[in-house]
Amino acid sequence: MGTAAEPLTVTLDVRRHAGRWALLVAGHTGRFSLLVADLFRALPEWRIWVPRTIEQATLVGFGSLFIVLLVAGFAGAVTSLQTGYQFTGQVPLYVAGGIIVESMILELGPVLTGLILAARIGARYAAELGSMRVTEQIDALESLGRSPFSHLLLPRVLAGLLVIPTLVMVANAFAILVGWLVAKESLGISNADFAFGAKYFFKPLDLWYSGIKSVAFAAVVTMIPCYTGYNTQQGAEGVGRSTTQAVVAASVMILLLDAVLTKLILGANE
Repeated sequence: MGTAAEPLTVTLDVRRHAGRWALLVAGHTGRFSLLVADLFRALPEWRIWVPRTIEQATLVGFGSLFIVLLVAGFAGAVTSLQTGYQFTGQVPLYVAGGIIVESMILELGPVLTGLILAARIGARYAAELGSMRVTEQIDALESLGRSPFSHLLLPRVLAGLLVIPTLVMVANAFAILVGWLVAKESLGISNADFAFGAKYFFKPLDLWYSGIKSVAFAAVVTMIPCYTGYNTQQGAEGVGRSTTQAVVAASVMILLLDAVLTKLILGANE
């Protein structure tokens, strides 16, 4: 009798967990959609969010520049060293220049910058808004008839959308420069060969592709942490949980968007 009841218990547990996750996903989807709608409704209050956006953009841009350049420089150097390690000499040397440049523009520059900013900017946004929520600062703002979206959320989202694509392009350029310098030492490639390979394999779509990815990653890095921080509960423990969830969710979404955008943009041009 006990053996016959075990499959029924397992089935009920599976259905219970599936239903719980379905309700959780539906709830997050609905709340996130409402947050996006509230952000659009806050746009007419430009006298409020414009100066705050400039302030946030300055903090995000200058505060993240060093770590972005550091990561990009190491990415360019490592790519050049690995290219030198695997280069057999059976192909023209200028091909190495094309590999380094295309790797930075198409993949490593946008993705690594997005991931490092998801940790730095995403954690900061989630922690700030989460602390404001649990200390009832957001509730106090609403009680005064002020919108937290125009005062707090919209400036952070717009600052990220403006600054992060710029940081990605700067990271691309710096990574290529470092890769160029390292390739000269590891491969002995001349400046003319490197420049020829970069031009030979480069397509205008590559730069557009990198820019589109950077904008998509900027939306993820800003909106997901703002959503998790704004909906924080359960005091200091909830702030820590929201911060962790924001970084993990943003990082996973960046990798997912990377695959989807590659298929949609580059796959359509094969």
